[in-house]
Amino acid sequence: MTASSAFAPTPEPAPDPPRRVLCIGAAVLDTLFRVRSLPTGQGKILPYEMLQVAEGMASSAAFAVARLGGRASLWGAVGDDVTGKRIISDLDDSGIDTSGMTVVQGARSAVSTILIDDEGERLIVPFYDEQLHHTVRPVTERQISAFDAVLADVRWPRLALGALVAAGKAGKPAILDGDVAGEGVIEMLAPAASHIVFSQPAAERLAGTADLVETVGLLKRKFGHAFISVTAGENGSLWFDDPSGEIRHLAAPKVRAVDTLAAGDIFHGAFALAIAEGMPIEETMRLSSMAAALKCQVFGGRIGAPTRAQVCDALRDWNIGAVPADK
Repeated sequence: MTASSAFAPTPEPAPDPPRRVLCIGAAVLDTLFRVRSLPTGQGKILPYEMLQVAEGMASSAAFAVARLGGRASLWGAVGDDVTGKRIISDLDDSGIDTSGMTVVQGARSAVSTILIDDEGERLIVPFYDEQLHHTVRPVTERQISAFDAVLADVRWPRLALGALVAAGKAGKPAILDGDVAGEGVIEMLAPAASHIVFSQPAAERLAGTADLVETVGLLKRKFGHAFISVTAGENGSLWFDDPSGEIRHLAAPKVRAVDTLAAGDIFHGAFALAIAEGMPIEETMRLSSMAAALKCQVFGGRIGAPTRAQVCDALRDWNIGAVPADK
């Protein structure tokens, strides 16, 4: 792919009043262990740092929204256990409206154990109780009309579908975090989405190719009604530019990665807020890319999400823009 061109708009502060984003999906208590290197076989590995934090795709995205000056609400599910109370309390203390959370009697809350090495890469062992997502509340157009955008991940598909459909009826952006999911989940949710931001693994799995440019083109043909983007970590992001019919590529900001956990979720949260604010798409991608990159410099999963001021300061020094992607 070609190098990015110069691009230097003046970063804008968050609008007043702040835009409201509803995030739907995962709420997990993560235990993070920092290790020198990831294990390659059986044995014992000794971490040199440890942290517990409530996160998950939708939860981390909601935190990014709050940190960037938006108002974040989270609809997720926890069990009626001590872990569930901890998850809700942790997220509530982080500035996220958790009044829409579901507490499921008899279910166990989701937990993960995560190893993060000195290169920022991670090994994740998650556990989700199937009972958490058995019951789905009805979602009305009136409920969704209170928000400026909806962002759904793939962890609670039936609730995500109801919210995305209601968002479409209400004329609100309906954004799908297209991560790796169970068979048929993306195909079920994508028709209801106005914007789909895929992770690279999920995009390649759906498209059947590792060529990112070809992947974006194939996904646009498959889901032609929606804005299509693929995030590719240190290789930046690509999207199909509907006005020009071109596939665009934005290089990733160069940072020393300490912890890549939740970087994609921070990207999605920033993306959803920027779309809710009516930001042009290239500026949206730049803001989202920078927010994710800054997060990677901080150990602690979603705790590393930057503030709006930090992102704006970094963008002033990042004179990079998108260019047409070539194969």
